[in-house]
Amino acid sequence: MTSQSKAPSAQAAPAPQIGPFAQLIFGSRWLQVPLYVGLIVAQAVYVLLFLKELYHLVAHSFDASEQQIMLVVLGLIDVVMISNLLVMVIVGGYETFVSRLNLTGHPDEPEWLSHVNASVLKIKLAMAIIGISSISLLRTFIEAGNLGTSRSNFTESGVMWQVLIHLTFIISAIGIAWVDRLSESGHRKAAGHG
Repeated sequence: MTSQSKAPSAQAAPAPQIGPFAQLIFGSRWLQVPLYVGLIVAQAVYVLLFLKELYHLVAHSFDASEQQIMLVVLGLIDVVMISNLLVMVIVGGYETFVSRLNLTGHPDEPEWLSHVNASVLKIKLAMAIIGISSISLLRTFIEAGNLGTSRSNFTESGVMWQVLIHLTFIISAIGIAWVDRLSESGHRKAAGHG
């Protein structure tokens, strides 16, 4: 008898009623779903690009120089890093801004997803962009030996601009992390006083 009297109180509280305008505003988050589906399509394109480049690498592995092979491999790494960035944006963005994925306990749940929020996502994205920029810059540095010749794909000013853009990414990531840290310490201080 006591277990029957406890059953109704164990039920979840009903969801609060919200007005139609608030429902419209809150429901507008679902407009982002086509954007995430589009990013999934873009990732499929990157998979095709990766397979194409991998095929060329294998097909020309005996004809290519070590430097050419290294440049193709760096291109493959670049594609993988961009694909990782897409996964972070798709999964993390959907989980943060649209709806929970309810992956708790799933054997393939990404470790980083359990503590993702808008701040963490910004920092992860900034770090991924720096990684992608680093790979691109490394490819440029490998080809820099040909600067000033007709075989070069870059000019000296082009290399300089790539370095400056890369440094801008690094400074921006440091700025984002610093502002995030200031914001967190401000929240901790406010919580301690409240």
